[in-house]
Amino acid sequence: MVKHYLILIGFVFIGLILAQNTKPEANSEMEEIYVTTEDIVSDIIFPIIDKRVIIEHGGDNHLIWHWKRIVGITYNENHSYDVTVRIDIPSKKPTGNVKEDLVKVRIYPSCDSEKINKQICNHEFKLEILEYKHISQ
Repeated sequence: MVKHYLILIGFVFIGLILAQNTKPEANSEMEEIYVTTEDIVSDIIFPIIDKRVIIEHGGDNHLIWHWKRIVGITYNENHSYDVTVRIDIPSKKPTGNVKEDLVKVRIYPSCDSEKINKQICNHEFKLEILEYKHISQ
């Protein structure tokens, strides 16, 4: 008799476990975030600036710098853009001054469209630092 109750309880227990199986729901709603053109440009050129800042200020991969603002954007006839950015590099010492640098980056967008003149634009996507200036010492 006890065996019958244990078997019955076992089946009920297995049935309850299988009944609790839930399917995860995919959340198809994207959270809308407000971004500016400067945010997009920053995301594109951040890696190349980061590598150059590390070279310019001592080669420390943990060097923290801050994007201050875009100073200017120029369109070139070869379908490229020159973006000049002002950045701050905090001092490693608590009482040190913040260093300010100016970085000029050339962005070559891809010329994969047939609508773009191939004689003027014949490059793939590429980033290049044109100029790096230490504004403050």
